[in-house]
Amino acid sequence: MRSKAIAPDRSKGSASWGLKAAAWFGVLFLNLPILFIVLYGFTTDDASYTFPPPGLTTEWFVVTWNRPDFWAAFWLSVRVAFAAMAIAIVLGTCAAAAMYRFSFFGKESVTLLILLPIALPGIITGISLRSAFALGEIPFSYFTIVLGHATFCIVVVYNNAIARLRRSSPALIEASMDLGANSFQTFRHVILPNLATAILAGGMLAFALSFDEIIVTTFTAGQQETLPIWMFGELARPRQRPVTNVAAIFVMIITFVPILLAYYLTRDTDDVAGSGK
Repeated sequence: MRSKAIAPDRSKGSASWGLKAAAWFGVLFLNLPILFIVLYGFTTDDASYTFPPPGLTTEWFVVTWNRPDFWAAFWLSVRVAFAAMAIAIVLGTCAAAAMYRFSFFGKESVTLLILLPIALPGIITGISLRSAFALGEIPFSYFTIVLGHATFCIVVVYNNAIARLRRSSPALIEASMDLGANSFQTFRHVILPNLATAILAGGMLAFALSFDEIIVTTFTAGQQETLPIWMFGELARPRQRPVTNVAAIFVMIITFVPILLAYYLTRDTDDVAGSGK
């Protein structure tokens, strides 16, 4: 009997190329505006965005570097981000441990309430925080910004910690308790080592989210000026647009590093790395 030749299926190849083209289009659509920001940070034109730029210079980096108001806003954002990250690590980890360990009536509702600050629009969170501070007669300051940022940073740490706990074996905790360890010793020597990378990754993401947050900050900052608020104010000055682009490059570098670290810490664990705001 003669074997029939099987014609190659060319539809799979065309589908593969179509998916690759769609993927590359998505990448360019998301990242091309970022590349333009970097490009216009080097432009010699200080008043308009023309393409191609009339020339390239590093003058605006020097101008930005020598502006005291830029550095004041920058360091305020760094301090707020570190403080919000520390609060988020402590409270987010404790919340994840409690929700994983205990079962009680209304547990799903409590989980929803924990996740709600990052699910709500930022303007809703900002208005509610401003109202709460006003009712409590709390003056707007550095601490109100930190508290505002911590509300959604906690969710990022919680997501990472609860995902790691769900993938951990409950037998480890039971074995530790059977061997005579109390709850604190079990948490310190068994649970915490397993959670370390997930907590650190959540903290890195929390830092990145806090550093570039502007909506909630607008409602909780008062007279304080973080770097995103400073950049927003500079956009109203046409002659300062290249300075704003240079500041945006600084923000991209500062936020990219912790996000990259969080990715490398969780890439082999299939954990939920958290979601952006």
